[in-house]
Amino acid sequence: MIMTEEDIYNAISTVIDPEVGFDIVSLGLIYGVKIEDTHVNITMTLSTKGCPLHELIQQWTKDAVLKVEGVQDCTIEIVWEPAWNITMASERVKKELCG
Repeated sequence: MIMTEEDIYNAISTVIDPEVGFDIVSLGLIYGVKIEDTHVNITMTLSTKGCPLHELIQQWTKDAVLKVEGVQDCTIEIVWEPAWNITMASERVKKELCG
């Protein structure tokens, strides 16, 4: 089976940032998904450089991607540019966090 970006985003959307209670896709933390055969590369950021859950969120994301049928390997690249801000979140998240 060939996985799609949608499959990967659906898997990643199961990862919840426990600090705010929203999934990391809706928060806008995922900057890109690249699929090369059975390898998936995720480019993502975190809400702050000092995020205490940095390693856990990265591992949870990788674990979620590896559950997708056809994925054999996953690389997570954390980037800080562009810096995350609330405007990157979905409308639902912005409304719930900002009122």
